[in-house]
Amino acid sequence: MVLGVERGSILASFTEKSDDFARTFVKSGTYGFVPGVPSAYTQPLYGWFLVPLYWILGRHWLVVGLAQIAVATATALVVLVIGRRFLGPRPGLLAAVAATLNPYLVWHDVHVNREIVDQLAAAALFLLVLLAAERGTAALAAAAGLAGGAAVLGNSRLTALPLVLAVYLGWRRRDRALVLAVSLVAVTLLTVTPWLVRNRVQVGCFTITTDAHALWKANNEHTYATLAAGKWIDDVPPLPGAPKLTPEYERDIYAQTGRIVKVNECSQMRLYEHATFRFWRHHPGEKAKLMAQATRMLWQPEQTRTEGGPHSSTARAWSEALWTIPVYVLALAGLFVVPTPLAALALVFLVYNTAAAWLFAGATRYRVSFDFVLALLAAAAVDRALRSPRYTASTPSAAASSENDSSARRLAAEP
Repeated sequence: MVLGVERGSILASFTEKSDDFARTFVKSGTYGFVPGVPSAYTQPLYGWFLVPLYWILGRHWLVVGLAQIAVATATALVVLVIGRRFLGPRPGLLAAVAATLNPYLVWHDVHVNREIVDQLAAAALFLLVLLAAERGTAALAAAAGLAGGAAVLGNSRLTALPLVLAVYLGWRRRDRALVLAVSLVAVTLLTVTPWLVRNRVQVGCFTITTDAHALWKANNEHTYATLAAGKWIDDVPPLPGAPKLTPEYERDIYAQTGRIVKVNECSQMRLYEHATFRFWRHHPGEKAKLMAQATRMLWQPEQTRTEGGPHSSTARAWSEALWTIPVYVLALAGLFVVPTPLAALALVFLVYNTAAAWLFAGATRYRVSFDFVLALLAAAAVDRALRSPRYTASTPSAAASSENDSSARRLAAEP
């Protein structure tokens, strides 16, 4: 229904760089803004998701919309599996429904935005880490590493997450700590290395993305006031002395004149990284203010606007709040009723995402990929309430309760 209503804007507005990269690749075989100029100015996963769609079926709103609905459905099914496997049938179903009916995602999951693949990669990673910890097999840890590599290629802010998850596996399975940790990290590295090598050979630097400009925009003396005024980091004044010609201008110049202009992405990346590190060193108090602001913007109930997104109407902002506030409250309660290993992994994901916002910026867009974790915790709290004596005395759910309890006992009993 949403796809039908939004069909006129699916490819006409709020698209991102990955759309340009996919179109250029299909047209010329070059993964970048313009033919013949390879680029690493964005994370590659979503662009490579779009490439086969455009190549085989064409760039059409129905193709993109249906493909993204399919990915959203896959994410819902993964959340369902997590819930059923580790909490029970009812909380699994509740979690899948809650994660899917997030108002922010209902709108964004049909539009061109990379969070659609980020959600699936994160949910698969969560499931595989739980299974690897439960069974203690290197194969499952390696599968988690594959999902972790995909997550990093979709969102470079998750680069350190596989290392944190390796520590989690070591804590959960001390008898298999080294094997599981090495399997996860090694396969993650193997997954991302081809992209790093491609960038070194074709672009000139060993990196996931050269877009350090975005990092600097989130870390300078003008950022706090810009965000506090309700604007986004794209509205901060430019870095004094920085080149005016950025990789994105390659696309505009080519579209207007047909002339190919090549920007030294690696040089600009180093410039903005240096400016960011200098800001951190010389303005620690301002950076602390930005970290607090990022935390608030990441977790605030109403949605925030970011690059490539529309200004939120009052109805859309408050519809998100009506979903978020009860989920937050229930998720907090759920932390105390789920098995300890599941609660610990949930905290790893949520705390890591918050720490990533401290380094960059906070927004609803950067939170939603991990909202399935909140949905799982909230569903566990609802299920516990429904299984209280007040409800079970009048509800024939003894069998479901028994299955839920046995699932929780099995997970809690794992070393």
